[in-house]
Amino acid sequence: MTGRLVVSTFVSLDGIMQGPGGVGEDDSNGFPHGGWLPPHVDEGFGRIMTEVFDRADGMLLGRRSYEILASHWPNVPDDEGGEKINGMAKYVATRTPMTAGWNNTRVLVGEAAQTVAELKQDTDGEVLVQGSSNLLRTLQEAELVDEYRLLVFPVVLGEGKRLFAEGTKPTGLKLTGSSATDAGVVYLTYEWAGKPSYGAVA
Repeated sequence: MTGRLVVSTFVSLDGIMQGPGGVGEDDSNGFPHGGWLPPHVDEGFGRIMTEVFDRADGMLLGRRSYEILASHWPNVPDDEGGEKINGMAKYVATRTPMTAGWNNTRVLVGEAAQTVAELKQDTDGEVLVQGSSNLLRTLQEAELVDEYRLLVFPVVLGEGKRLFAEGTKPTGLKLTGSSATDAGVVYLTYEWAGKPSYGAVA
């Protein structure tokens, strides 16, 4: 029994993943560009997100991302995606104990490198990491990410939290899929491939 940890995230062309959904979603460090995603949402985007969540057996979140999603999704009707999201298993990685009121939520207290590794060993299927930039750094460092599903938006922000921050552990990736929506969002999927390979151009 070993689960797969899949990172699904929205990024700008310059790799920023902070505050995509709206103003005030995450304005930490004075981030002024909240809400850069909605202008590019279309049917193609909806199809991709439906596929991503249909394949997931559970969702892993950092504490702040959990609080954002838990304040929204319990109020979403079943026919608008609420049934799937609210019904699936959810895991919150946190260093300090907390009470989780969202349906089917389990709190993983401790160091995420250890608690998430244990979760992967004890879980079948896909566990989806949505957002959660701070948690993601830890997962990358511990080499726990099996796959990236990236929606790259046609916008350059110049500042904010990045998917691959300075100092991220070097990693090799294998491209497994690519497509684009009519609104210009590029969907890329990569599998973890161990250490990078190096060479020289003759």
